[in-house]
Amino acid sequence: MENRIREIRKGLGISQEELAKKCGVSRQTVNAIENNKYDPTLSLAFRLAMELQIRVDELFVFRRE
Repeated sequence: MENRIREIRKGLGISQEELAKKCGVSRQTVNAIENNKYDPTLSLAFRLAMELQIRVDELFVFRRE
């Protein structure tokens, strides 16, 4: 699964640290998600989408390999 978190977060002028605090996770977790090293739980995916003002299905893209 790929995501657009970094792109959208930067467009809104939000740091990884700020986003992490708003979502109740560590900055390292946000970094790992942005780098496709970790898939968030469903509840975290919805929190991220809410904070980034985007629908969850627009934030994450499933790619078949």
